[in-house]
Amino acid sequence: MAAEAGHHEHRDDEGSKTGMWLFLFTEVLLFGGLFIVYAVYRHRFGHEFHAAAGELNKFMGVTNTFVLLTSSLTMVLSVGALQRHRLAESLRWLWVTFGLACCFLVIKFFEWSAKHHHGIWPGGEHLHAMPPGEGLFFNLYFMMTGLHGIHVLVGMAVMATIAARMRAGKISGDRYGALEYTGLYWHLVDLVWIFLLPLFYLTN
Repeated sequence: MAAEAGHHEHRDDEGSKTGMWLFLFTEVLLFGGLFIVYAVYRHRFGHEFHAAAGELNKFMGVTNTFVLLTSSLTMVLSVGALQRHRLAESLRWLWVTFGLACCFLVIKFFEWSAKHHHGIWPGGEHLHAMPPGEGLFFNLYFMMTGLHGIHVLVGMAVMATIAARMRAGKISGDRYGALEYTGLYWHLVDLVWIFLLPLFYLTN
């Protein structure tokens, strides 16, 4: 009895799930506040926001939307495979999700590089020369898409950690909560981008 008690592993799945939902709620509050700030300034500088949005590359924005939506699907497939005790398949889908996240950041890098080349960058001369509303649009654009990009990087780091724990046998078909919570986080990252796309790329 003493040996069994010594190997007993304490788990609080309900507590973990509640904590994860609370964390996601704080993320919604964070981006929700930024969306409100955007709405206020767009109401004030509607014409300038429309003009500035024409400078963004809609093709890259829409392509990145497709990439993130696909990554949400592969994340669902990864969680589903682990729930069916298919560890190898789950790992493959998780790495595909990781690769799509990399693809998103690469596209974003080229998009930002093009803007930097034209001087449209926080602190850039061209940005300072723009009408106040257009400069404000791009400052919000870099802040909000940059914050979203940081969330993508965090998601990738978590995915790599989860993959290592899966290979070590610490996450399995009987204990898949960590992967499920990672999936919830990733879906939130996807959802935030779906709101960012029309605000910045399709507003004109």
